[in-house]
Amino acid sequence: MDQSNVAGVDGPEVLVVGAGPAGLAAALTLARAGIDVLVVERHAGTSPFPKSTGLSTRTMELLRTWGLEQRVRAGAMRVRPLLTFSRTLAGPVREAVHFGYPSEEQALAVSPSSPCYCPQDHLEPVLLDSLRSHGGRVRFSTELTALSTDWAGITAELRDRISGRRSQVRARYVIGADGPSSAVRSALGIAAADLGSLGEFVSVIFRAELTRRIGRMPAALNAVEIPEAAGLFVPTSTDDRWVYARQWHPDLGETLADWQPARCAEQVCLAAGLPDLRPQILAVLPFTMGGHLATAFRSSCGRGFLVGDAAHRATPEGGIGMNTAIHAAHNLGWKLAWVLHGHAGEVLLDSYQDERRPVGSDNVLRSLGRGSDADGLTVDLGVRYSSAVLDGGIRHSTAHGTVNGAGIGGRAPHAWVRRAGTHISTIDLFDGQLTVLTGRDGAHWRRATDALAAGGLPIAGYSVGRDLGEDYGRFALDYQLGEGDAVLVRPDGFLAWRHGGRVADATATLRRAVCGALGRAEVDSRAVLNGSEQPCRRPRCA
Repeated sequence: MDQSNVAGVDGPEVLVVGAGPAGLAAALTLARAGIDVLVVERHAGTSPFPKSTGLSTRTMELLRTWGLEQRVRAGAMRVRPLLTFSRTLAGPVREAVHFGYPSEEQALAVSPSSPCYCPQDHLEPVLLDSLRSHGGRVRFSTELTALSTDWAGITAELRDRISGRRSQVRARYVIGADGPSSAVRSALGIAAADLGSLGEFVSVIFRAELTRRIGRMPAALNAVEIPEAAGLFVPTSTDDRWVYARQWHPDLGETLADWQPARCAEQVCLAAGLPDLRPQILAVLPFTMGGHLATAFRSSCGRGFLVGDAAHRATPEGGIGMNTAIHAAHNLGWKLAWVLHGHAGEVLLDSYQDERRPVGSDNVLRSLGRGSDADGLTVDLGVRYSSAVLDGGIRHSTAHGTVNGAGIGGRAPHAWVRRAGTHISTIDLFDGQLTVLTGRDGAHWRRATDALAAGGLPIAGYSVGRDLGEDYGRFALDYQLGEGDAVLVRPDGFLAWRHGGRVADATATLRRAVCGALGRAEVDSRAVLNGSEQPCRRPRCA
């Protein structure tokens, strides 16, 4: 065994297996926080296929936080946020319905960002470039061949698929982002529950001059009902690359060999209603329109985690699968970073599963036509984590709240403010730190915040009317803040705590809230707040 990658030589703090959107988002969150992260991917590069195309409002908020929103929008397509029905693509639209994404106007009423229709093969290189610019390491054509865990970390055996060279990597944690047949999930002994299927489908990726020929701006999803070629057209680039997807029947003996370019072109022309169209067939890919959910998102030994399709696989219905994956990856990434830096207790890592698995379950079921009946914007922005701290432990439940409410456990509301002469959203305040927002009479909370920051904790405080210029009435309404009140916001922009009015000892009160939000009992507060405590080493391994 080649020992050049053994921990102590170039072993990372976190190993991420898989370089899809979830793996890259988790790694980028870690790298931006100064964590040494290595990503390995069995394929030769990022995906050459468009795959998912819809980025939700919340995903665009995260990309805004990472400074990537405009780079992603550079690859955006001009489509209507609708699902349309017509006999053929070029024929008149029989019906048009919203499929879960809000209009730009609806999104901008509650967020500084709005949805974006961008193919996955444009998004992934943007994430990859940013990851590398923050020091993240990526090895393509590298597959995981074995994984073991112990009380102190993980050992991964890797194989370079080009040279055949084998190596070993030692890391503190591993994140499995390696798809629905996850090798990491199997190695960690975690099962996946099948939640149902809508059938077997085949996708034909092609390029043709369709947009001009159909004579209208295409919808994000375009269902065609002609009996001989009923299916779905999805625009996937700014230069007329499309996906045509339809159900097929491998259970009746149909194989990919039956889908030669000539047949694919014939089906595309028939479904488009344009017999003289000359589509260039780029790829033919089968897929199961099904969903599953991992029985756990964290391994029993505490050293392994799952994100993306390894944790929860949704169908393309509703355009929520990739977004759910990115949100979960961000949730895990900041928590791992804070534990590794010594700012948080390891119990915080348990909250990843407690917070995100119910969301993943509900969204997978929604993609299968089941799940909650909340509208798409509420599903995206109205996630509510209920976090109650008791004796140093965190207990969580998840439900949907209001889109721009200020309930504890919910997303901190968007409001436009001025800071140091610059017009920003409150969403722009939270990345990389705990944030205390107060009413105008918040001097006691600011002093308490400064005291905790002096001990090395990444925390900042802002008072409306002093640090943030705003219409106080609107801000107070959005955040439910009286003049002497305070709220504590996590680095992911979720509200962790609020307190009304003055207290005898604001520093002690805020310290208790911080310890609760970071998964530590108050007795450990000094160690947590000065960064000296190391993550708990729990002797529970599979």
